[in-house]
Amino acid sequence: MFIPKHFRVTDFNEIREFIQKNSFGTVVTTKDGVPIATHVPLQLRKEGDDFYITGHLAYANPQWKTFDAENENVLVMFQGPHAYISSSWYKHENVPTWNYQSVHVYGPASLMNEHELEEDLRLLLQRYETSRENPVLWGNLKDQTKKQMRGIVGFKIKVQEVFAAYKLSQNRTAEDYHNIMDRLFEEEDIISHHIAEVMKNRGSFR
Repeated sequence: MFIPKHFRVTDFNEIREFIQKNSFGTVVTTKDGVPIATHVPLQLRKEGDDFYITGHLAYANPQWKTFDAENENVLVMFQGPHAYISSSWYKHENVPTWNYQSVHVYGPASLMNEHELEEDLRLLLQRYETSRENPVLWGNLKDQTKKQMRGIVGFKIKVQEVFAAYKLSQNRTAEDYHNIMDRLFEEEDIISHHIAEVMKNRGSFR
């Protein structure tokens, strides 16, 4: 991923938080040179000194069969909010652009055994169900429901390289930066408001 220096993020703790908040990612591998992608909920987990991206695919999805030597570097992409930026929002004439947040993770993938998959599903349910009125947790599931694990394949991708781009008008002047942020808050779509909120919280420009 090409990242100009203004937009490059290297703080892993910040990137880790971003992945946790935008955990529905895209896993990309290749088969005979042809890219294959699946959109799937993922978790970032630490095991010892290493970090892993974990998740599962339907057994019927042939992508899990590509987690082998041919795909030593699996690509996982996480996308945050994004918005069109009009050049009319600048003090001086320029070209329009797009603000966004994106993280790419590279590393080798391996398949989980049954115990690892069960633990990953338990943590996934715990994360998304605990705050609900009637949480569906692993310990509450009937054995018949748990048997449906046979229809999925768990995987984990060891995090070896991480590239993060937060293109948030940091290369603009302070005046332009704040005007862009204000204009985004005035837009009717909620996603523009989200990217404006990110800009407000970061408060960074050249």
